[in-house]
Amino acid sequence: MVQWERIAQQLEQALGVGIRQERLTVEEWNRAATGKSMPLTHSRIVGGRLHFFLYKDGGHIQTASVEELSLTRSETRLVEMTLEAYRGQDKRSTSKLSEDERKANLLRLWIGQQLEQGITDAELPDSLATNFALYGPKVPFLIYGDYSDQRKVAYQEWRKLLESFFDGEIVLIPLLEKEWLVLGPESLLQEGGEGEEESTEDLLASIGHALHEMLATEWVGECRIAVDYPFLPAKSLLAAVVRLREAMTLGRTYHVSENIHMPWKLQLEKLLHPIGEEQKEMFLERVLKRVDLLKDTEMLTTLEQFIALDCSVSETAKKLFIHRNTLLYRLDKFKQETGLDVRTFHHAMLVHVALLLYKVTKRA
Repeated sequence: MVQWERIAQQLEQALGVGIRQERLTVEEWNRAATGKSMPLTHSRIVGGRLHFFLYKDGGHIQTASVEELSLTRSETRLVEMTLEAYRGQDKRSTSKLSEDERKANLLRLWIGQQLEQGITDAELPDSLATNFALYGPKVPFLIYGDYSDQRKVAYQEWRKLLESFFDGEIVLIPLLEKEWLVLGPESLLQEGGEGEEESTEDLLASIGHALHEMLATEWVGECRIAVDYPFLPAKSLLAAVVRLREAMTLGRTYHVSENIHMPWKLQLEKLLHPIGEEQKEMFLERVLKRVDLLKDTEMLTTLEQFIALDCSVSETAKKLFIHRNTLLYRLDKFKQETGLDVRTFHHAMLVHVALLLYKVTKRA
C-alpha cells in the first residue's frame, strides 16, 4: 500500500507549504467540482483550502490539502500528476496482494479511521470480524520494528514466520509502516510446562521475551513488543490497540533498555507521564536534594536494582556481584547525602518515583 503520510511530507518539503491530510464526504467532493466533466481525481477547493485527491474510502475521499492560494497552477498540476502516478503504483501492488493481506488492510483502514475520529469503543463490523473469526478470545501483541526505512517486510513471509513461532494460525494486521498487530490463539496460555503453575502475567511475559528473541535473531533485528491480556477482538479491538500503544510509549520512555512492555507493569509510569517538565524537575530537587548523585552510574544502578528486587539486600548484592557490606555502604552513603533510607518503604517509594522521573528529564 502507498504510504500517503510519507508522500505528503515529501511534497511539503519540496513545495515549501504546509500540507495536511483530510477526509471529505463524497457529496462534499462532488459539490466542489467546477464542471460535470471534471475528473474525480482533479483537485478542488473546499473551505478555503485546495484539496488533492488521494483515494476513495467508501463514502469518503481522503485528501491532502494546502492553503487555497499557496500554489501556482503549474505546481497544482504537477502535484496532481505525482499523486496519479502513486495511485497507479498502488493499484498494481494491490492486485498482487493475497486475500488475507487484502482483508488485513481493510482491518487496518477501519482501525485508523476510527481512532482518527477519537472513537475507541466501536465494535467491529460483522463483515470484518467474520473475515478472521474474531469472535473468540485472542492474545494481542504489538510489534514495532526498528529496521531501516529502506527495508520492506513482506506480509506473507512475516505471517508464515509468526505462525511457525506460535504453532498455529494468527491474525496479522499492519497498522503503520513499522507497527504490526498480532492476534495469537488463547491456547498459548495453556501450554506451560510441568511443575509450578505460572500466572497469566508470567506466561505472557515469557511468550513476549521468546518472541522478541526470535524476531531479533531471525527477522527484523531490534524490535519492541507490547503484550496484553486475552480479549475479544470483535468487541474491543480499538481499545486493545490504544492500550498496547500506550504501553509501548510508556515503555520506550521510562524503560529504554527493555524490549517487552506490559500495561500492568506500567501503572505508576502512566500516572506520572502527564506531569509537566517543570513539576518533574521540582520533585527531583525537593526529594533527592543531590540530583547529581544519579550521574554516578554505580549509584544509579545500585538504587534501581535494590528497588527492583523488593529492597532485598542479599538478592541485590548477588545480582550486582558485590559483597553485602559494599551494598550497605552505598545505601548508607546515599542516605547521608539525601536523607533518604531506601531500606524503608516510604523512602524507597519516593526514590522509585524520582528514578522514573529522572529518566525523562534533561538530566537523563
